[in-house]
Amino acid sequence: MLETSARLLRLLSLFQGRRYWSGPDLANRLEVTSRTLRRDVDKLRTLGYPIHSTSGAEGGYQLGAGSEMPPLLLDDEEAVAVSMGLRYAATGGIAGVEEASVRALLKIEQILPPRLGRRVAALQSVVLSAAGPDAAVDARALSTIAGACREHEALRFRYRDKTGASSARAVEPHRLVNTWRRWYLVAWDAGRNDWRTFRVDRMERCAAAAGSRFVPREPPARDLAAYVTQSGVNARCRARVKLFAPAAQIAARMPPSMGLFEPIDERSCFYETGASSYEAVAMHLSLVGADFEVVEPVELVAEVRKLAGRYRRAAALRR
Repeated sequence: MLETSARLLRLLSLFQGRRYWSGPDLANRLEVTSRTLRRDVDKLRTLGYPIHSTSGAEGGYQLGAGSEMPPLLLDDEEAVAVSMGLRYAATGGIAGVEEASVRALLKIEQILPPRLGRRVAALQSVVLSAAGPDAAVDARALSTIAGACREHEALRFRYRDKTGASSARAVEPHRLVNTWRRWYLVAWDAGRNDWRTFRVDRMERCAAAAGSRFVPREPPARDLAAYVTQSGVNARCRARVKLFAPAAQIAARMPPSMGLFEPIDERSCFYETGASSYEAVAMHLSLVGADFEVVEPVELVAEVRKLAGRYRRAAALRR
């Protein structure tokens, strides 16, 4: 059995990793009796951690928000600073840390006192940053979605598709996926009776349906990042081209959300991509950094010729 101090840290870690625990599950994780568990919970409460408990056969423990920041974590100023930093990191400030930032933000906001939450919201409303290349995602929405995924709670929202049409959705959220500074939710859509991928920046008025829990389904793929990428390739205007460069070399420079690579040999590969228009596909191919040959469709060939003519005329003006 762990020493009391180590066990308390382990207990706190379990509470921050999951909002609600049943008494037996928590006691089994710590390998202690229910009586020892109650004593440990009381010790955390005396340290300022707001742990709520319920009795009965379905009884358990839940870490909630208190009136003060608990000790051993952060003081008020640090909590505000870290929360703000995580919000910006979660929405794309530093590549590669977005998912970890959302997890950390979810833990902090879970126990953030209301008065500090209001300070963070006030700062967020008056601090501006230069717009990035992608659509902005609200950190509060990410927190709501991440919490619903973790707690297996149904999620309701309005969704705006690429044409601007809006629809009401009720889903079983499974996982948030970040690819190339853009967030996607993989979820079971109850209205469509199928798996769907939603761009988070197009989701509005997200709210978890309190008390509406579900049993997680088998996900549509083991590699959900690849699943989301392939969903992006299935855009309205799809293309297949041959690139005269090694697949590994091009893939290292391209965001995975832009398409799929299929090696041909050491010097060439096939590239499948898609966009809302063939003009957009042609412009994208001009940034790949390698010679290419259009395999299909013929509509893309016309757009490539049009773009090539535009570049030639622009270059001629500088002679």
